[in-house]
Amino acid sequence: MAKPRKTAKKTRPTMRSNRRIQIIAASVVAAFIVFGLVIPLSAMQFENHDSFCASCHTEGEVTFLKRSLAAASATTDLASFHAAKKAARCIDCHTGPGIIGRYGGLMAGASDLVSYFSGHYPQPAVQDTPLGDGNCTKCHADVLTKTDFNNHFHAFLSKWQALDPQNAAHCADCHLSHDTTNDAGAVFLNQNATTAICQKCHQFAGAGG
Repeated sequence: MAKPRKTAKKTRPTMRSNRRIQIIAASVVAAFIVFGLVIPLSAMQFENHDSFCASCHTEGEVTFLKRSLAAASATTDLASFHAAKKAARCIDCHTGPGIIGRYGGLMAGASDLVSYFSGHYPQPAVQDTPLGDGNCTKCHADVLTKTDFNNHFHAFLSKWQALDPQNAAHCADCHLSHDTTNDAGAVFLNQNATTAICQKCHQFAGAGG
């Protein structure tokens, strides 16, 4: 009678391999905590101070910071006016609304933090992405709800953007934050630039928009 074949015994992972898996898993979790939480939170502590922004990009943030420390009546640009009168910080305007907007600011801040400490930061400061309307309306939502004639440009702005997204204006097109050529007596608007945008909107509306 033939002897039954011996089946190969299944080998179990050794304690050493289990330990290795645990170390890898712990390293992944630690990396997630560092890059997902610690660095952004550290960046937030720095970016909450306007002086940090000014120390990284020495021009023109230093100029804007000096203006913001002056009396509100002496400010010559919209950003400095916000800082002097409204106690707004750089980061208050340079982040979008809600948690997602703030996290986006944190990610940008983390990148800036690394650039700052490595000594590789551009001079003068570079603004890669213009401020979105949400950055403004999170504090100035009331301008979108007024429907009187004096506010018609704000009331119809969202409609223009919806119908003509490639060419429609945005808040920062009229209200330039760091431009000293704007008229402080007219909500920091530049008459020539604003008039051109008004005409552009009226032309679109007159064409059946």
